[in-house]
Amino acid sequence: MDNDLLPLLTERLRGVYSPLLDDTTATLLFSAGGLAQWTIEIDKGRASARSGKPNRPTTTVRAPIDVLVEVVRGERSGVQAFLDGTLTVRGNLALALQLDGLFPGDRGDDTRTYTRSVIAGGIETFYLEAGPVDAPTVVLVHGLSATNASMLPLIPALSDRFRVLAPDLPGHGGTEATGAAHAARYLGDWLVSFVRETKSGPAVLIGNSLGGRTSLEAALLSPDDVRGLVLLCPAVAFRKLRQLVPFVRIVPDEIAALPVRIPRGMAMRGLRNLFADPSRLPEAWYDAAMDEFIRVVTIRANRLATFSALRHIYLDEPFGEEGFWNRLPGLVPPALFVWGDKDVLVPPGFARFVDEALPQATTVVMADCGHVPQFEYQDETARLTREFLSTLGD
Repeated sequence: MDNDLLPLLTERLRGVYSPLLDDTTATLLFSAGGLAQWTIEIDKGRASARSGKPNRPTTTVRAPIDVLVEVVRGERSGVQAFLDGTLTVRGNLALALQLDGLFPGDRGDDTRTYTRSVIAGGIETFYLEAGPVDAPTVVLVHGLSATNASMLPLIPALSDRFRVLAPDLPGHGGTEATGAAHAARYLGDWLVSFVRETKSGPAVLIGNSLGGRTSLEAALLSPDDVRGLVLLCPAVAFRKLRQLVPFVRIVPDEIAALPVRIPRGMAMRGLRNLFADPSRLPEAWYDAAMDEFIRVVTIRANRLATFSALRHIYLDEPFGEEGFWNRLPGLVPPALFVWGDKDVLVPPGFARFVDEALPQATTVVMADCGHVPQFEYQDETARLTREFLSTLGD
């Protein structure tokens, strides 16, 4: 195999323009090891390639030369190669996903994951799309301080039969940040708007953590737009431990505007604690996730949005006329709740209260599982999801 990727890169990028990269100036390093290195330069929507290494690449993609060739030709999904562990990403992960969308396949069975943008709820929303455009739609909604990359394992698992969309939450990843209070109602309204603007409804919403709470809120607000729910360790309202609510109420979101430096080691320990057995995930995935987290939280507007969402998870009213647990029995769409018995953020004990409120829902508690089942137990989570989707019909 020819070890020079430059002619293929030049051919594939010739004439390509991405409006998602209109405001982007960046460099991506493709490395096959040793001296086999190529640079892709992105300048306001257009990309070009050259041999060699940039001084400070925005993103570095490493893989064997045969894998890089297949990805650039559009014969292999970069997302799938990342999940398989044959391709690693450091730096701006969102940019790598956008680049992957520039190399579409030429075959009828294209398995690419494309990058899109839509105005939802007045917010420019970045999202991934895969699967047949005329198939039933599922929408993957990630958790707090994450991006749509945290839902990647479910994309290839579902995109053979479904149109799969994975947006970044407001103020996360590539989605615009606003100064609004990121309470459940605000996020739920945004998600309903996203479903409508992408002509997805009625859609199945699959949410992890804050994404689960956002999906529930969307279904409570607009059940006609939601066909079903898969809720992976959803961040439901606290029933106890609410002693600090009066204090948290008076803490303004703007406190997060202060410059902050989060030590990488401390943040990495927090990330690894989300899993019952951190060794189940390759170290390259942790590095990619941590690079993306640090990149996002260094942006002031995103930091404000993330902190606001965190505050409102704790402030989410549990009881009363507008309380979460009083409203939950009115949920209309069918739902599957998946909990991890080793989850340190959302204890599986919440399953009992969900069962009382929604006896018609399906509940699964996964053994030896933490807060992110779609990564820790990819095959089992995909199987449970597909089985649930099969009960909904076409």
